[in-house]
Amino acid sequence: MSTPTEVAPEPVRKRSLYRGDPGMWSWVLHRITGVSIFFFLFVHVLDTAVIRVDPNKYTQVVDTYKNPVVGLMEIGLVACVLYHALNGIRIILVDFWAKGPKYQRQMLWIILTVFVIVFAAAAVRLLQIWVNHL
Repeated sequence: MSTPTEVAPEPVRKRSLYRGDPGMWSWVLHRITGVSIFFFLFVHVLDTAVIRVDPNKYTQVVDTYKNPVVGLMEIGLVACVLYHALNGIRIILVDFWAKGPKYQRQMLWIILTVFVIVFAAAAVRLLQIWVNHL
């Protein structure tokens, strides 16, 4: 005699990575922009140090920066520095202002709005310069 067996439902799996909160993505973007700025400064110090070794090599290195790809990378650098600076101010306010944690989400949207406005203006100007040098 056989009886139907009941199958246990699949256990609900909890994800180990929290997703979806804008604060988390702000944290991730802050780290990415910080690392990007660090690598830019590292390369900048290295190429500037070349002038002490051989001024002709320095001129060659600087001439390699006069191509369109580097112009677009400069626009990306402006975006990184601007976001990192604005978000850094927000982080300082969250850490040192008594009401900072309460208003951290509103401050995030404020800095993102300021970022979009300022970066749009800067990108337009940088693209004009980039196009004129093509």
